[in-house]
Amino acid sequence: MSQHVAPDEAYKRRSHLGSRLGVWLMQALSGLPLPMLRAMGLVLGILAYGLAARRRHIASTNWALCFPDQSAAQRRRAIRRHFIYFTQAWLDRSWLWQGKADLVRSRLTFVDQAGVLEGHQPAVLFAPHFVGMDAGWIALTAHGKRRFCGMYAKQPNPDVDHWMAQGRRRFGDPHIVAKKAGLKPLVSAVRAGEPLYVLPDMDYGRRDSIFVPFFGHLAATVPSLTRFAKMGRAPVVPVVARMTPQGYEVTALPAWPDVPGDEVSVDTALMNRRLEEYIRQMPEQYYWVHKRFKTRPAGESSPYDRA
Repeated sequence: MSQHVAPDEAYKRRSHLGSRLGVWLMQALSGLPLPMLRAMGLVLGILAYGLAARRRHIASTNWALCFPDQSAAQRRRAIRRHFIYFTQAWLDRSWLWQGKADLVRSRLTFVDQAGVLEGHQPAVLFAPHFVGMDAGWIALTAHGKRRFCGMYAKQPNPDVDHWMAQGRRRFGDPHIVAKKAGLKPLVSAVRAGEPLYVLPDMDYGRRDSIFVPFFGHLAATVPSLTRFAKMGRAPVVPVVARMTPQGYEVTALPAWPDVPGDEVSVDTALMNRRLEEYIRQMPEQYYWVHKRFKTRPAGESSPYDRA
């Protein structure tokens, strides 16, 4: 007699199997030559641009808001290129998280203008959401001679969660704090001399956010960068990751001399202005598929609403 399986249970089983196959595929890709992997990302990125209509619309809306002087044709070319970078960076997680250690280090160039790889001085590391953000973390922990601290949000799928968590912990015995743990362990880590890697440049909703300009438009932004710096008595050091044909170039820029200041809103607006400068240097590598302008001031409609 066949056993009846509820639709929800059958969906969970298929999802679990699919995630396991996906993780296995990424493991299999970890040993491929980088040009071959990037070529795969090129093809898959072009396919994703054509098929992922919703994400394409989000990215196109963001680009139009941030670069209003560009034509529709320029915007399409840029977003298509962004999908390619995004897909290539996702495939790069195969070797970042499971490639041989010497291979990983050889593909990650770290330019330390701030002296964060050694010593014991506290620092809050501002890591913008470029496609190479995971490469930035791996470069710090693989090349650094000190312990770094980062936050981690548990993934709903256990196979994916294990793969991601193990990958991000593979070098340097990093101090990983659960996102739901709150501020106290993070501030304690900074004060203890563990540089804290934070990515505060997304729209995390109205709660705990303030509205400051981003490319000329108000954007809900969490002021965590300056708060961590104040509570941890630490300077803010930008860490910017750029994808290159050889892998990634990760740069720790000089610490900001004027952050933290007296006003949280002023510091947060300054963070966005400086982020704009970094984005203009490699605009197609920024994370445009996120609804950066989703949360609006009272009375404003979402720019992502379709006519």
